[in-house]
Amino acid sequence: MARMKAAQITKPGAPFEIVERDIPQPGPGKVRIKVEACGICHSDTFVKDGQWPGLEHPRVPGHEVAGRVDAVGEGVLLWKPGQRVGVGWHGGHCFRCDPCRRGDFILCVNGKVTGFHFDGGFAEYMIAPEEAIAAMPDDLAFDEAAPLMCAGITLFNSLRHAGATGGDTVAIQGIGGLGHLGVQYAQRMGFRTVAIGRGEDKEGLAKKLGAWQYIDAGAGDVAEQLKKIGGAKVIIATAPDPKAMSSLVGGLAPNGKLVVIAPAGEIPANTVSLIMLRQSIQGWPSGTGMDSQDTLKFSVLSGVRPMIEKFPLSRVAEAYDRALSGKARFRVVLTIGAGN
Repeated sequence: MARMKAAQITKPGAPFEIVERDIPQPGPGKVRIKVEACGICHSDTFVKDGQWPGLEHPRVPGHEVAGRVDAVGEGVLLWKPGQRVGVGWHGGHCFRCDPCRRGDFILCVNGKVTGFHFDGGFAEYMIAPEEAIAAMPDDLAFDEAAPLMCAGITLFNSLRHAGATGGDTVAIQGIGGLGHLGVQYAQRMGFRTVAIGRGEDKEGLAKKLGAWQYIDAGAGDVAEQLKKIGGAKVIIATAPDPKAMSSLVGGLAPNGKLVVIAPAGEIPANTVSLIMLRQSIQGWPSGTGMDSQDTLKFSVLSGVRPMIEKFPLSRVAEAYDRALSGKARFRVVLTIGAGN
């Protein structure tokens, strides 16, 4: 039987191991993908450290997958060998629970997470449910597409559902792996985009990415700065800091919404302001395969691209440490196949 290389975690807290495995066969309703690139996400720590309920080891992480369909299982009609595809956080749904019956598949009670409930993209091949897959435009490089399957879709999907319309002020908190994509998406959607970072050195990059205005969180009260320009209809919080997120609520306009996409624990908020100005705080997960497909199409049409650093699979441990260090500019991608 043909073999492949994969980077696995054998037990919680263990280092990555590069191993050889049999290339898996796709069962009914499943698709085998030849992985060309896979991004490293901070959420991969849940797999590395065994912090996800029901997680089984050994496990191959990776939920920012870009590649080609290699083989399909029985009953798969939509996908054909050779198609360029991606797989993100959402790893499939049951079609039977109440959210699924209402078409809200991302909230599936029995939903799966790629690289958590089944082996992900830190390997030369992987298997995914057909409903979790997104078609990928031909003119999008695999290594640039990979981070869009998690970081990209999370920003794009949250922004398009947040309630802002063209010309509204939308603020992106954090100019990092998530935020640098958020600024691009917000500007391309026609929002009056405000980037919030820490330090004067980030202003040039924020403006280059498309920000109309930059606010240095280290130089004063961010909420007051936002109120001076009328407040923000939407603030997307990407930096996992409860105190920083809490301070943003005061910068919302009436009917404004703080959208949290990075886990940060409890967020204190002034409930009087929330009530009197009809403001809200909302969480937002990633999205389905179709949402990922929309993200990829919009990114190609509007020119949104991630800033990436590339590593081969053989240097996965180094790449993982780089991604978690906060020093990467801005997403770390494993280039696994020959198609990049």
